[in-house]
Amino acid sequence: MTSAEGATPPASARMRRVALASCVGTTIEFYDFFVYGTAAALVFPKVFFPALGSTAGTVASFATFAVAFIARPVGAVSFGHYGDRIGRKRTLISTLLLMGVSTVLIGLLPGAATIGLAAPLLLVVLRFAQGFAVGGEWAGATVLAAEYAPPRRRGRYAMFPQLGPAIAVVLSSATFLVTSLTLGNTDRSFIDYGWRVPFLVSIVLVAVGLYVRRKIEETPVFRQAQHQVPRPHAPLREALTHAPREVLLAAGTMTVMFALFYTGTTYLTSYGTSPTGAALSRTLVLSLGIVAGAVTALSTVASAVASDRLGRRTLVLAACTGAAVWSLLLFPLLDMRSPVAFAVGLVVTVGLQGLAYGPAGAFLPETFPTRYRYTGAGMSYNLAGIVGGAMPPLVAGPLATTFGSFAIGVLLCALSLLSLLCTAALPETKDHDLQQAQLSAAAVQ
Repeated sequence: MTSAEGATPPASARMRRVALASCVGTTIEFYDFFVYGTAAALVFPKVFFPALGSTAGTVASFATFAVAFIARPVGAVSFGHYGDRIGRKRTLISTLLLMGVSTVLIGLLPGAATIGLAAPLLLVVLRFAQGFAVGGEWAGATVLAAEYAPPRRRGRYAMFPQLGPAIAVVLSSATFLVTSLTLGNTDRSFIDYGWRVPFLVSIVLVAVGLYVRRKIEETPVFRQAQHQVPRPHAPLREALTHAPREVLLAAGTMTVMFALFYTGTTYLTSYGTSPTGAALSRTLVLSLGIVAGAVTALSTVASAVASDRLGRRTLVLAACTGAAVWSLLLFPLLDMRSPVAFAVGLVVTVGLQGLAYGPAGAFLPETFPTRYRYTGAGMSYNLAGIVGGAMPPLVAGPLATTFGSFAIGVLLCALSLLSLLCTAALPETKDHDLQQAQLSAAAVQ
């Protein structure tokens, strides 16, 4: 039987290989990304910013975390350009290598006590490289899965790269937890060298990822597009000329997903272990991080599969509505300062994120034609990262100090409403024909 996109559905073995490659790749890249976030919350203020004191050191540490979100759109444009011109596979191998090298070098970087000001400066450079790599990763992985997937199961298969961040949270929390327990939960040993282990372990994961990605072929949709029309000379210019509205609205749609996820996995890690926050043990907070990753994965799977039947837009709208309400309840709950309240707050926050994130793996690739699909999806995703991923963890501490923790909830509510409005302005895409979108785009060249 021929699919609506003019090609027979991929063989099950090939589809499993693509699903594995997209999931393994995003897991590794986001593991590298998240170990930085965990370290930024737990140790970087003491290792790289000891002269600033506790509060200012934490703000500076999260500022370096935010640097990667500035780099991500740059990476999206750069890797998107080559991904739309030379193919998805080769570009994704490049993003994986860059991320792996950057992460290992962070694990080897001396602290401020050893090399002074050079330590935080080099940290910023390597963090920028991490963000640059991740900027090209997500869009390429989701485009790879979506272009291979059978049309009526695109949400299901585009789910696999979406699982990467959730699995990465589990791996990064588990690695830090095992390291902490192995060292007897001794702060001095953990700060001196224990935090480096998760970064150095990354080299093994990268080797596995490269092996898997080298085994896949270029997507049929991309190969067919190469024969229909000439390759785009400037995918970014085409995206901004023909689809500026879609780029901005898709970015707005993704903003709440970043805000919920990085608030849950980064800011709440800092809040949970802080004496002025929940004052919980590092072991408990890292253990709850593993639970949060599992919840994110389950909600991502459920919503991605349901999106093939109910529609991508419908589920994202539901998640945005729920997030707007939950944001106003979250910090009054956390201010109860109990382990149960902290666990509930964390789990519901990341669960709502997964509900919105699951359909996005198909939603964004379906929004753009093949000629600039990698670039358009990557730009949208990473512009959202600046507003939703970089800003909340960075401003949460000063907001709470000045206006109380409820102000953080108000900020999250505002970002949820922004995403709600942007999603409502986009059309449903679950029945989009990817090949027809390519032909339509070619007609206006």
